[in-house]
Amino acid sequence: MDYNQAQKEIVEELSNTLNQIDGDSADELLAEIKKADKVFFVGVGRVLLSLQGVAKRLAHLGIKTYVVGQITEPAITENDLLIVGSGSGESAFPLTIAQKAKKYNARIAHIGANPDCSMKEYSDVFVRIPVSTKLQLPNEIPSVQPMTSLFEQSLLLLGDTLALMLIREQDIDMPSLWEYHANLE
Repeated sequence: MDYNQAQKEIVEELSNTLNQIDGDSADELLAEIKKADKVFFVGVGRVLLSLQGVAKRLAHLGIKTYVVGQITEPAITENDLLIVGSGSGESAFPLTIAQKAKKYNARIAHIGANPDCSMKEYSDVFVRIPVSTKLQLPNEIPSVQPMTSLFEQSLLLLGDTLALMLIREQDIDMPSLWEYHANLE
């Protein structure tokens, strides 16, 4: 297989997946982000890397974002939102963090593939990315890519979609966003 064929398959998978994310649940997540004082993110592995990208982009839009475990992480409160990325909804660390955040009455948004999971007990909002997970459940979009790459990529693109929605809703001047970009590089 050559590069052109491989990238074409990946782009088609991503397009198919993003088209199957429920717009109402994405709108609900965006509403939660806008009303939160601070937005926290938790995930593991490559999911965490995607969430870090989403956190950074939302920070560029003036939203106070924190990744759980970062050295400057403040306390979570009832005015905050925790966004959990977990395809299966069964990953131990995100589950523990969601349970703890609930004790502080924070809102919880779960972005995952499995609606009937342990994370459901803690989630106020669920955005389903309907792709194959390690659980191999029915009604999941299969992928030619290894493991859960399609979930991780879709998670990042969902975050960028939410950012674009915010930019357009708030009529943000794109060049002005550079003032929030890192400048010690």
